[in-house]
Amino acid sequence: MQISRAALKAAIDEGHARGMKITGHLCSVTFGEAADLGIDNLEHGFMPATDFVADKQPDVCPGQARGQQAVAALDASGAPNTPFGALVKKLVDKHVALTSTLTVFETFTRGRPLPPGLDVLAPSLRDSFQRAYDRAQQNQQPVYATLFPKNMAMERAFVKAGGLLIAGTDPTGSGGVVAGFSNQRQVELLVEEGFTPVEAISIATLNGANFLGRDARIGSIAAGKQADLVVVNGDPSRTIADVRTVETVFKQGVGYDPAKLIESVRGNVGVW
Repeated sequence: MQISRAALKAAIDEGHARGMKITGHLCSVTFGEAADLGIDNLEHGFMPATDFVADKQPDVCPGQARGQQAVAALDASGAPNTPFGALVKKLVDKHVALTSTLTVFETFTRGRPLPPGLDVLAPSLRDSFQRAYDRAQQNQQPVYATLFPKNMAMERAFVKAGGLLIAGTDPTGSGGVVAGFSNQRQVELLVEEGFTPVEAISIATLNGANFLGRDARIGSIAAGKQADLVVVNGDPSRTIADVRTVETVFKQGVGYDPAKLIESVRGNVGVW
C-alpha cells in the first residue's frame, strides 16, 4: 500500500520478464496509474482505489478511510462521462483484471449475517471475531453500509463494460473469513451482486484459470482437463445456496468426504 510508482514499475517489468502475473492491494499508487504501468490485476474490487481522492499526492497513500469515502460518493453506473466510468474504460482497455473479495468486507458491514464456518475456529479466535462483529453491528456511522453495496454495483459495471472479474476471499480482517466456507459465500455474494448463479460460478472458477493462462487444463469440466471435482447434492445453477451441500471432493483422483474433514478440525482452525 506504500509502494512508489517506480518500485511498482520495476516489479511489473521483472515479473513480466519471467512470465509472471502481477497484482496488488494499492493505495499510494492509484488504479489508473497502475494500469498505465502494466499491472495485470487489482485486489479487492474498487474498495482500495484512491483515484478519486481530490488532493491525492503522487506516491503517497492518503489513508484507506479517505479513499473509501471518495469511492462511496461516486456515481457507480459506469457511464463514460463520469470519473468512475473513465477508470473502468482504462482498466478494460489495458486488460487489467479485478479480484472481488466480498467476504472480508461483509464482516465489516452492519446488518450483514454472521459468516459461515465459525464453529471450526479455535474458541479464542471465534470469540475474538464475535466481539469484532458485534462492534461492527453497533457502529452508528459505518462507511461500509454505503461502500459494500456501492462496490457491488461497481464490480457489475466493470463486468458489463467487458472487464474480467475473478474471485477471492481475503482471509484477513477479524478472522471471520474461513477457508472453504468463505469460497462458497463469495459465490453466493456474487449472485447477490446481480450475476446469475452460472455467471457467479464461472467468475469463481473459469475466470481465474483464464487470468492465469491455465484454462486449457483447469477451471471447467471438459474432456482432457484435470478432473478435480466438487460433487454437490442439488443444482447450484438454479439455487446458488446448493454450493454448500458438498458431498464429495475429488482431488487428483482421490475422493474426500468433506463432513469428515471438517469434523476432524472443528474447534482447532487457527491454532499454531
